[in-house]
Amino acid sequence: MGVDYYGILKVEKTATEDDLKKAYRRLAMKWHPDKNPTKKNEAETKFKQISEAYEVLSDPQRRQTYDQYGEEGLKDMPPPGSNESENGFNPRNAEDIFAEFFGSSPFGFGSSSGATRSMRFSSDRGGPFGGFGTTSHVFRNYSDGTGASMPKKPPPVESKLPCSLEELYAGSTRKMKISRQVVDANGRLVPETEILTIDVKPGWKKGTKITFPDKGNEQLNQLAADLVFVIDEKPHNVFTRDGNDLIMNYKVTLAEALGGMTVNIMTLDNRELSIPVNNIVSPGYELVVSQEGMPITKEPGNRGDLKIRFEVKFPTRLTPEQRAALKRSLGG
Repeated sequence: MGVDYYGILKVEKTATEDDLKKAYRRLAMKWHPDKNPTKKNEAETKFKQISEAYEVLSDPQRRQTYDQYGEEGLKDMPPPGSNESENGFNPRNAEDIFAEFFGSSPFGFGSSSGATRSMRFSSDRGGPFGGFGTTSHVFRNYSDGTGASMPKKPPPVESKLPCSLEELYAGSTRKMKISRQVVDANGRLVPETEILTIDVKPGWKKGTKITFPDKGNEQLNQLAADLVFVIDEKPHNVFTRDGNDLIMNYKVTLAEALGGMTVNIMTLDNRELSIPVNNIVSPGYELVVSQEGMPITKEPGNRGDLKIRFEVKFPTRLTPEQRAALKRSLGG
């Protein structure tokens, strides 16, 4: 079939007129060249493809021809009101379609000095909402303070995403169901639900932000806000986190502190560690186990350290015999 207009608009072949309008509205706003200054060439190409796809599929006659014969059929299809010798389908200017659809540009046209740009629409090129006659539409950019206010993008909407240390250690996939208000093709606010997928990477820290552009509530004459999830760490009953390191407290008896012991630990990924401690453990003693901390996101394969901080439990009472035995063994 050549060009896949349905694929470009991301709609099914059974898409209704409202489906097409909604798809065009979202994609045209996303890929308008004025909204993508850092990738203008790519945006211009996509913007033109989106506009052409909408122009074809929103016209019943063109859509029927395209469904039956593909892109080649459109080339053989004479324009409305023309004779058979004229060339077939010739896409309209993408900016014209955009301006007819939105009524005014959310991004502004013209130079930075506030110059305006006029666009005219011919009555023999009926747009998606009927004929427009020979009308001049004027758009102003943001720097022109005398013009009508342009739609602005509100600040991002932030929500906490609580994660356990186990999730931040191994990584996880979170599904978040959001409910929001969107403006439909007819300019009405309607509710919409959507499932967002967040791939939590091993080693992500508290405060890490995941941004979903334009997924916040929409309002009339206002761009949609970005939705931002901020990683938060749930408290753990064994470990606390310090950067890439894990810290745990471990209580030992005086006998273990002096005579040695083995520390048994269950790691965040359910491995059993048995760590022999042969040194004399004094209060506040810290044992560092390398590479048993949190994964380091920017250094795949590397981890921080596990730091075991010992607390020595001294006996509250000793018998005379125990005291004498300790003095003898310690040389007191």
